[in-house]
Amino acid sequence: MGVIFKWNIEKVILLPFGALTIFNEDLNRRMFEEFLIVIMGPLFQIIFTYLFYFFTNSNDVLYYSFSILIFNLLPIFPLDGSKILNLFFNKFTSFKRSHTLIIIISILLMLFLFISSDFNLILFLILTFLFFKVCEEIKNHESLFNRFLLERFLKDYRFKKIKKINSLNMDEMKRDYNHLFYDGVRYISERENLRKRFDFKGKL
Repeated sequence: MGVIFKWNIEKVILLPFGALTIFNEDLNRRMFEEFLIVIMGPLFQIIFTYLFYFFTNSNDVLYYSFSILIFNLLPIFPLDGSKILNLFFNKFTSFKRSHTLIIIISILLMLFLFISSDFNLILFLILTFLFFKVCEEIKNHESLFNRFLLERFLKDYRFKKIKKINSLNMDEMKRDYNHLFYDGVRYISERENLRKRFDFKGKL
């Protein structure tokens, strides 16, 4: 699905609980495209699970595959469940707030799994890996948001929906929307507001 939408695939990492595809792509690509890309992973896992079961008639295959599927759908970054939930949040709130919520949910769920796991070694190792991934995401929180804004400044995205923000606060910006900002006197365009942040020529 990533190839169909011409997303740039940087690498694919094989993990004990599945494969993680790393895209080198704009954060402002349409959410519908991202949703189809994310959902295809779990969908094809279900299809291939039943194909393997049809040819092997092995309950172990079903158990192992669906265990991985359910784990992968947990809302913990960078699992597919977190990406689906993040897209859901982005429908109703800002890009920055959605990312913050995913980080908080990831930490709380990992803590719950760790406490309730009776210190299972395999789960502990997987949670440790995920914990470091979440820590990286926390570290990159502001830089990710700045990248989101910079893309808007450098590229001409033509989203049909418009959101009015009754301030100049860019933290309220959403995906798939163009924005109008109120400066206290009038509404100004998204590009005009972003220019104040990124037009370094005027500040030299």
